[in-house]
Amino acid sequence: MHVVGDRWFADERPFAANQEEMWGDFFCDSEVGTLRSVLMHRPGSELDLITPATYQDWLFDAPVDAGRFREQFDRLVDIYRANGVTVHLMEGQRTDRPNAVYMRDLYTMTPEGAILSRPATAQRRGEERAVARNLLRVGVPILKTVNGHGYYEGSNVMWMDRKTCLIGTSSRTNPEGARQVAEELRTLGVDTIIPIQCPYGQIHIDGFLSAVDYHVLVISPWLATWDLRRTLLDRGFTLIEDTNLDEVGRLGTNFVALGPRRVVMPEGFPESQALLEKHGVEVITIPFDEVLRGGGAVHCMTGFIKRDPVGAPD
Repeated sequence: MHVVGDRWFADERPFAANQEEMWGDFFCDSEVGTLRSVLMHRPGSELDLITPATYQDWLFDAPVDAGRFREQFDRLVDIYRANGVTVHLMEGQRTDRPNAVYMRDLYTMTPEGAILSRPATAQRRGEERAVARNLLRVGVPILKTVNGHGYYEGSNVMWMDRKTCLIGTSSRTNPEGARQVAEELRTLGVDTIIPIQCPYGQIHIDGFLSAVDYHVLVISPWLATWDLRRTLLDRGFTLIEDTNLDEVGRLGTNFVALGPRRVVMPEGFPESQALLEKHGVEVITIPFDEVLRGGGAVHCMTGFIKRDPVGAPD
């Protein structure tokens, strides 16, 4: 007997209903939910490209001691593991891309997978291909790859809560790249996207804005616009103003929250550290002066895979 019609019926449950079973254990909808797993790249022979004659060609601020750079990377990995964070190390990254250690720039983690960056500069373009392979290796699907005339780097999105994201434009993220990312975030249920124009001299949001708790942000009043400040206050955010432009400018507030009000930050920024501690933040400091020579710090170096959800505001 010939049966007419569709006998195969769709499983209409949402992606999240069986994403761990079908893919892996990942999730991110904030900067402060308890950190569970990360993707990082331990730099190898590519650091040998950074010499007194060539460091500016590779976008570094100064030459580096490659051995000491790796030691400081390893110390950060040790801190993460000591705090219960699973660290996945990259495999197969290009050996001609010394900036690839700054993983945050290369993708944005969401509750349902990763949005893959398209780096703006020729010195970094191509790093994302190995990142895609490694995300898939640990069970994270690629939801979107920025394409066409768009370019975008992951440090220009910051989750505020499940329904709210900041997206920054700069020399590293153009309006078309931001539009593509915003479109994907809306598909995932984000209904409020707050656009930010990064100030001249700042390439990513995390150069002047960082989260220490749910809806509690450290912000540089000298680098953030009045409109951004007003928007955040109107939405119920608490703003801790770090007025030390020198420390912020040298990436003193480029930290990672292990959980609410617990952060890892570079040592050598006493005023910024004291400000955090004054507001009830537990601070773990790490020698990072060699890494800072590359123009990135703790947050730049860390690709999130999983944070515990913190939920949306009432």
